[in-house]
Amino acid sequence: MEKRPPLIVCLLLDLFGYFSYSIPVLGEWTDIIWAPVAAAIYLHLFGSRRGWIGAFLTFTEEALPGTDFIPSFTLSWILQRVTSRQTVRA
Repeated sequence: MEKRPPLIVCLLLDLFGYFSYSIPVLGEWTDIIWAPVAAAIYLHLFGSRRGWIGAFLTFTEEALPGTDFIPSFTLSWILQRVTSRQTVRA
């Protein structure tokens, strides 16, 4: 059975990722710390093979400059919700 994190947790984690932009000069440098932390949290929240893939993508998204606007936790929650509904209907 897949892990299902609450939507509010995913939204808060994405907001925390956006928070780095509010710190002048240090904004992109905080991603050096946040990228591995976000990947570990992602793996813990979503688990399984999809969690490993998502953790890698989350790490990459947070580590690359200028890609912090992608709400990876929330998008993953939506994707998981949509795919689980399709599985139930099949």
